[in-house]
Amino acid sequence: MDLGIAGKTALVCGASKGLGYGCAEALVREGVNVVIVARGAEALEAAASKLAAAAAGSPAPFVKHVAADITTEAGRAAVFALGHEFDIVVTNAGGPPPGDFRNWDREAWIKAVDANMLTPIELIKATVDGMAKRGFGRIVNITSSSVKSPIDILGLSNGARSGLTGFVAGVARTPIAAQGVTINNLLPGSFDTDRLKGTMAGAAQKSGQDFDTVWEARKKNIPAKRFGTPAEFGAICAFLCSLQAGYMTGQNVLADGGAYPGTY
Repeated sequence: MDLGIAGKTALVCGASKGLGYGCAEALVREGVNVVIVARGAEALEAAASKLAAAAAGSPAPFVKHVAADITTEAGRAAVFALGHEFDIVVTNAGGPPPGDFRNWDREAWIKAVDANMLTPIELIKATVDGMAKRGFGRIVNITSSSVKSPIDILGLSNGARSGLTGFVAGVARTPIAAQGVTINNLLPGSFDTDRLKGTMAGAAQKSGQDFDTVWEARKKNIPAKRFGTPAEFGAICAFLCSLQAGYMTGQNVLADGGAYPGTY
């Protein structure tokens, strides 16, 4: 399927590896120009080289990279120094660490909210009006399946990402919806990433079990009996950015191999 977005320009955050990289790769394969951002310069440069090799189309789309912390004002300024004319924005920031809520102080909560709620809001605010004027825009926020099915050791993430979800539910239904701009949240379940390994390590420590036991047990609890891949996740993201997805907005799209047990 031709997604109809070749030649568009996307900003993809947290794209040096994992789910962010999967989204960036899927977009460049569709002929989308991509600006990727992450904190680690070395990993980001390697990711940019891989993406350039994967770029499809004639002429091939460009791949630019900015090593910056997108959760800071200085980091966002470095990105927008390249311009604000993004047609697609994929927000993504590393989730806060797992733990016991009794051990989290105000600073931990502020940091989580700043990274996983306020940063996406700032990126939306900086780009959405330009999208509306041009008559096309796609914003995809990578959040978490914990928004629908909270995980006790991920309380910081549960709270901050739920706040973003509530914000998006309102702003996605403002007049921008009639101007070709969609805003959706993409909720990953268990994907084979460094983030999942960190979470499983925390769960193993809490339960007193070894890592491999916890890792295999998590797989068995997923109806698909496996973890997802970043490439699969990226393909879903690319579809949400497509022309064909223009009638989907304000949605929370869950990708979890069937793990969420609810009907709705």
